[in-house]
Amino acid sequence: MIVIESVAQMQQFARERRGEIALVPTMGYLHEGHASLMTEARRRAKTVVVSIFVNPTQFGVNEDLDSYPRDLERDKKVAAAAGVDVIFAPKAADMYPEGYQSYLNVEELTTHLCGASRPGHFRGVTTVVAKLFNIVMPTLAVFGKKDFQQLAVIRRMVKDFNFDVEIVGMPIVREADGLALSSRNARLTPEQRIEALCLSRSIAAARDAFGKGERSVAVLKEKALAVIGAEKDAEVDYLEFRDQDSLLPLDEANERTLLALAVRVGSVRLIDNSVLGEE
Repeated sequence: MIVIESVAQMQQFARERRGEIALVPTMGYLHEGHASLMTEARRRAKTVVVSIFVNPTQFGVNEDLDSYPRDLERDKKVAAAAGVDVIFAPKAADMYPEGYQSYLNVEELTTHLCGASRPGHFRGVTTVVAKLFNIVMPTLAVFGKKDFQQLAVIRRMVKDFNFDVEIVGMPIVREADGLALSSRNARLTPEQRIEALCLSRSIAAARDAFGKGERSVAVLKEKALAVIGAEKDAEVDYLEFRDQDSLLPLDEANERTLLALAVRVGSVRLIDNSVLGEE
């Protein structure tokens, strides 16, 4: 496995391997969830590239850009164990050189959920992913479904801009107690780690009611919110039941309804989701 930091060097490598590259875009501090994406990329492609870049353009004012966990040496071990060929770890000054002023934005899908509470976030996501596609030249890219809205936005961008890249979505990987794996989990105190289980427990409460026949979104939402409200350090950013394709709100739930939530536990913002009709 090699590490490439230069955009120009990555492009040269990509030109030589064009047609055989799978890309796994990440912001680093890799965990088993990321490893599952790399394993799928390894299964599907001859050459696997993992990008590690804490993208400044997707962080808003007073968000956790500076405190976002970083550990490239640790990341190298995780990537190597998953059979990755290349880590692409560019510098911000190389990705966004002086005078940079070009951005890509998906309009409607980004107005909901995380897009509503994090203005400009998805403009940064789509811009950096488009840049990575142009630099790495993958035939496919693998993303996790924990960032469900991000996956939907990327799919829309790829379709709208005719990127010749297959987008693969992979299931959420969870700890044994149900907490969705996230790089931000490392910032939780032991007490907050326990409280963070309210995300998966709120999903379980809604899914249980749905499984027993409840279809009213108002009732399902009340049951999910009650679980989070019982925790003293947990504050709901959003908890919504949406159509999984359009991300538009619903009054009545069905098998394809997405339950998506974002919760702050102390200063750490965590997200989770579930499609009610899926296992």
